[in-house]
Amino acid sequence: MKDNHVILGIDPGTLVMGYGLILVNKSKVSLIEMGVLQLSRHKDHSERLRLIFRKTESLITLHKPTAVAIEAPFFGKNVQSMLKLGRAQGVAIAAAMMGGLQAVEYSPRKIKQSVTGRGGATKEQVWKMLQHTLNIVEDVQYMDATDAVAVALCHHYQSPVLTEIVPQTIPKKNTAKKSANSWETFVSQNPDRVK
Repeated sequence: MKDNHVILGIDPGTLVMGYGLILVNKSKVSLIEMGVLQLSRHKDHSERLRLIFRKTESLITLHKPTAVAIEAPFFGKNVQSMLKLGRAQGVAIAAAMMGGLQAVEYSPRKIKQSVTGRGGATKEQVWKMLQHTLNIVEDVQYMDATDAVAVALCHHYQSPVLTEIVPQTIPKKNTAKKSANSWETFVSQNPDRVK
């Protein structure tokens, strides 16, 4: 694992897309940037998707993250909203892939659990924990931006660093008897069990 790496978190949306970038330097994590892409003034859905792609692409070009984490859509009752949200997520993933990165998805509950310890935490509770963890003093205007930072921090917490911390264990020699392929094999391996 690199000493320094940048994680881009994205909270996809077709009206507002939140984004947040964190820098992980060994054990210290700090905020690089967070913000939103306002899309509501653009009426054409295809134009919104193009802007999401371009913004994600420009963030990757500018900050050169080593990882991209995206909040997975929650399942709602409005099918049209779900389709639009899925498309927004898809173009952000495509932009990450074009930048040579794999985008990892996390459910809203998993993100809240990772950041606050409670899967049912409110957005305000997540923001308070982010302020504490990342030493952020300013207030925020859009919760979409804080959600994106939470996604990035969740990815940091979920990253496979266990191989550096936990020593590799040597597998124990298998002392169990091999399973019998037939009745004759079982009888020959277990004469004491035959009556």
